[in-house]
Amino acid sequence: MATEATNPDFFKSKVLGHPSGLFVLFFTEMWERFSFYGMRVLLILFLTAALTGNNPGWGWTAENAGALYGTYAMLLYITPIFGGIIADKYIGYRWAVVIGSIIMTLGHAFMAFDTPLFMYLGLGALVIGTGFFKPNMTSILSEMYKAFPEKKDGAYTIFYMGVNAGAFFGMMLCGYLANNLGWHYGFGLAGIFMLLGTLQFWLAKPLFGTIGEVPSKQNKEEELAASKENSTEESDDKLNPFTTLDYILIAITTIIGLLYAFNDPLSKIAGMHILPQTLFGFDGSIAVVIIGLILFLILVISRIVRYSPVVRDRMIAVTIFAFFTIFFWMSFEQGASSLVIFARDNVDRALTGTSLTVFNVINTLLTVVPLIIISWVLFLLGKQTFKQAPLSNIVLAVTFLIVWGIAIWMLNNEFSKEASEIDPSWFSILNSFFIIALASSVSKIWDSKFNPPAAVKYGLGLIIMSIGFGLLAYGSYGIQEGIKVSMIWLVLAYLFHTLGELFLSPVGLSYVSKLVPARMIAFMFGIWYLAIAIGNKLAAAVGGEIENITQQYSLSTFFLIFTVVPIVAGLLVMLLNPALKKLMHGVK
Repeated sequence: MATEATNPDFFKSKVLGHPSGLFVLFFTEMWERFSFYGMRVLLILFLTAALTGNNPGWGWTAENAGALYGTYAMLLYITPIFGGIIADKYIGYRWAVVIGSIIMTLGHAFMAFDTPLFMYLGLGALVIGTGFFKPNMTSILSEMYKAFPEKKDGAYTIFYMGVNAGAFFGMMLCGYLANNLGWHYGFGLAGIFMLLGTLQFWLAKPLFGTIGEVPSKQNKEEELAASKENSTEESDDKLNPFTTLDYILIAITTIIGLLYAFNDPLSKIAGMHILPQTLFGFDGSIAVVIIGLILFLILVISRIVRYSPVVRDRMIAVTIFAFFTIFFWMSFEQGASSLVIFARDNVDRALTGTSLTVFNVINTLLTVVPLIIISWVLFLLGKQTFKQAPLSNIVLAVTFLIVWGIAIWMLNNEFSKEASEIDPSWFSILNSFFIIALASSVSKIWDSKFNPPAAVKYGLGLIIMSIGFGLLAYGSYGIQEGIKVSMIWLVLAYLFHTLGELFLSPVGLSYVSKLVPARMIAFMFGIWYLAIAIGNKLAAAVGGEIENITQQYSLSTFFLIFTVVPIVAGLLVMLLNPALKKLMHGVK
C-alpha cells in the first residue's frame, strides 16, 4: 500500500492532513450545492405562490408544480450517466467540471428573470450542466487518492461536509433573499456563487498537476492491463459482452423514459400530449411506462443470467436494493415539494417576544459557528496555496465576504423585528444541519460490534424515516381549515428523515461497488441512479397531490401515505435479509 513516504509530492501542501487540492474540491462542491439547493428550495414555492401580493409567483397548483419539478429531478439523475462517459473518453474530468459549471451558471442566470421562457431554459441548462459536473467531481477525488486508499474514507467525509455546508447556506440565504427581497434575488444569488465556484476551481489548476486531465492512450492501456491482472471476474467479462439486442433495449427504454418525463408536465400544464392519451383501454402514459418497465426488466434479467452463479446472485442482490431505494426517495424527497408547501401554508411560523429572541439566538449560532469553521479552513488553505494559486484564493475570499455580508444583514434584520415569521425555506436547512451533527455518531455504529447487515440498515432507514411522517400525521390530525400545526412537528420530522437517510443512503452505492463485476459496474450504477430518478419523480408526483388529498380526505391522511408505505417496504427488506445474505456470497 502506498504511503506518504513513497509519494511526498502528494502531501507537499497539506491542510488538516490532506492535500490542498481536496479543499479546492470541497469549496467547488460547496458552492455548486449552495446554488443547487438554494434554487431547489425556491422552485416549488415560486411556482405555487399567488399571482398577486408583495412577492407574486406563478399561481400554479401543487400538482402542476410537482409535475415540472419531478421531471427536472428525474433528469438530474440520468444525465450524469452520459456526462461521466463523455469525460472518461474525450474531455477529462476537470474540463467536464468546468463545462458543467458554466452551463449551470447560465441556467441560474436564466432563472433570475422569472419569465416562463427563461425558467424552462434555466432548468434545461441545470440538467445538462449537472450531467457534466456531478459524476466528475467524485472521479477527480477518486483519482487523487488512487495510490492512497487508506486515506480515501477521511477524504470523502471532508468532501461531503462541503456538500452539506453548501446545501445549508444555499437554502438559508437564497430562501431569505427570495422571501424578503424577491424571487429573482434568490435565484440570482445561486448563480453568482455557481460562477465564483467555477472560477476558484479553474484558477486552482496548478494544484492538481495532471489529475483529471484527458487520459492518454498509454494510460488507458496501462489501466486496462492492470484491471485485467487484478480482476477475479475476467472470464465473466469476456463471456458477457453487450449484444445488439441489449443496445436496442437500452435505446427503447431510454426513449420511453424521456417521453414520459416530458409528457407529464406538458400534459398537465400545457395540455400537450406526446404520448397517446389512451392505450389498450388504459391511461396512455401508464401503459407506456409499464411497457418500458417490462422491456427494462427483460434487459436486466437477460444480462444477469449470462453471468456465473456467484456474480449473478450478487447482481440480483443489487437490483433488490435498488428496488427498495425507490420507496425511500419517494418519501424522503417530499422535502423538495410537499414539505415546503406544508411549511408555508400549514405550520405556525409566527414568533413574538421570548420565542422570537430564542429563535434569533439559535439561528445566529446555526449561521455564525459553521461560517467561522469554514472560514478557518479557507485561511489554512490560503496559507498553503496562495503562492501557487493566488487568484483562486482571492476569489474564494470574495465569496466568503459576500456570504458573511448577507448573513450579517439577515441576522441584523431579524433582530430588529418585534414580531416575525420564519421563512418556510428555513426548515429545509435542518436536514443538512442534522447530517453534520449526527453523521459521525451514526458512522461509529458501523465501526462497532452493533453494525447490522445491509438489509437491516435498509429496513431501519425506511422505518426511521417513516416515523418522521408519522409525527406529521399525528400533529396534523383533526386540524380544521385555518388552524396551523406547531413547528415542532416539522423539526422532529426532519430529524427522523435525516436519521433514516444516514442509515440507508451511504449503504447503496457502497454495495454496488462491492458486488458488481468490473464490466457491469457502469450499467449497474445506471440502474441505481435510475431507481433514484424514479423515486424523485414519484416523490414530486405524489407530493403534488397534497392539496387534492387534503381537500378530499385530510392533511393527516396525506402524511400517512409516507408513513405506511416505507414501513411496509422496510419490513419486507428486513425479512429478505437471509436471502440477500445468501445472494451476496460473503460480501459484507
